[in-house]
Amino acid sequence: MSYDKVKQASKTIIGTKQAVKAIRAGQVKELFVALDADSWVTDPVIVLAKEVGVPVSLVESKKELGKACGIHVGAAIVAIAAS
Repeated sequence: MSYDKVKQASKTIIGTKQAVKAIRAGQVKELFVALDADSWVTDPVIVLAKEVGVPVSLVESKKELGKACGIHVGAAIVAIAAS
């Protein structure tokens, strides 16, 4: 289900640094975090998202999350941009 949301999103923001920038700028509608990613990478972004009220969805796999975004590598964090 979550992967489908990412596939259907008109604009995705891939990666930790870009997601943090977008969250701080108020441009994120929802955040997706891969459970198999390192927690030291994902935890600060999850905390920031919760502080500003962005919903966080957990997905099983970095590889599948990357595939849902149309890239050939894994993605630990993907944000859907507010339209």
